[in-house]
Amino acid sequence: MSSVGAQKNGRVPSHREIERKFLIKRLPDKLHRWRHYPIAQGYLAIEPAGRQVRLRKQGNTASLTFKTGRAGAREEREIKLTAKQFAALWPATAGRRLRKMRYEIPWKDLLIEIDIYRGKLSGLVVAEVEFPNRVTCREFEPPPWFGREVTGEKHYSNVRLATE
Repeated sequence: MSSVGAQKNGRVPSHREIERKFLIKRLPDKLHRWRHYPIAQGYLAIEPAGRQVRLRKQGNTASLTFKTGRAGAREEREIKLTAKQFAALWPATAGRRLRKMRYEIPWKDLLIEIDIYRGKLSGLVVAEVEFPNRVTCREFEPPPWFGREVTGEKHYSNVRLATE
């Protein structure tokens, strides 16, 4: 996921997110050698039309993200927050939170993000792959340790996982 900051004119550039999500059959060997960090994520606003405002602390970095659209390809805008700003907003996400450990694995010019959920979602492990374009997305051959594809399945969306 890209971090996008404010430009000089005060506007925040948009980013089109094209991704696929999979369950994991088995974790790859030596998973802990890859970059990994904890994520605390909560939702400030969730609309049925697919718009959401997410608050996330990823390691020592905090951000607020606005997303619109449905899984597969959607618009995303992200703003970095200070620790103080994150702490001020975090209480507003009560009842709409999740925790996970994310691992980043380079794979054939792409990045696989494995999320191992914690707390009430313990046992759930998914992988997301973000693509530079729709062609690369369509042509992606998952590694053998990937399981069933769940892209677009509402049950596996982070919003649903955080609110159930």
